[in-house]
Amino acid sequence: MNHLRQKFGTAHVRPFTQRPGNAALPLALHSRAEPVEQAAHDPHARDGKLARLEAVLMIADEPLPARKLADVAGLADTAEARTLIARLQALYDSDGSAFQVEEIAGGYQLLTRTQYHTWLARLKRTGHELRLTPATIETLAVIAYRQPIMRAEVEKVRGVACGEVVRQLMEKGLVRVAGRHDSLGRPQVYGTTKKFLQAFGLNTLKDLPEVESLRLSGQPT
Repeated sequence: MNHLRQKFGTAHVRPFTQRPGNAALPLALHSRAEPVEQAAHDPHARDGKLARLEAVLMIADEPLPARKLADVAGLADTAEARTLIARLQALYDSDGSAFQVEEIAGGYQLLTRTQYHTWLARLKRTGHELRLTPATIETLAVIAYRQPIMRAEVEKVRGVACGEVVRQLMEKGLVRVAGRHDSLGRPQVYGTTKKFLQAFGLNTLKDLPEVESLRLSGQPT
């Protein structure tokens, strides 16, 4: 800075905070500037709003409802969020992307397509993947289709004691206490969680495959 003062004089050295309006910002200050929305001429390009929505979906580790997406991405409302999600889904479909936006567990999540699972499974395991034994899968299926259901009813269907298995499912966040039964002693009844929907790629319980033998007659699905 001293050599600038010697050459031009101190009166001519303008602090960086007083740059003229038509001067380009230094790279370090670009993040402070307001984003400029530009029309995209490339049909596969993202405008500002769509890019923000895609970025939010990219870092989210759980399904986000349209209201949350609109709030985080700075969109007008849930209708605009859903419109942009549809655009993003169409873009992924048209360019053969490995990604897709799925509506699951009451929200939207960016996922890889199922056909790439074989290659992704080669990655080093983190230890956080969901592991279920045949016993836990069977118990979970009974609870999912017959909820809310008492443990005694689960055990009647399976023919074995299920207390420990139900506890494991609750620890994994797949099953929760959904209330109490009106019968003597008011035993707890169990149901599935939002994490269950997310883990199995379901938006609501209505998306469960039809298995009538596991449903109670007259019970809503």
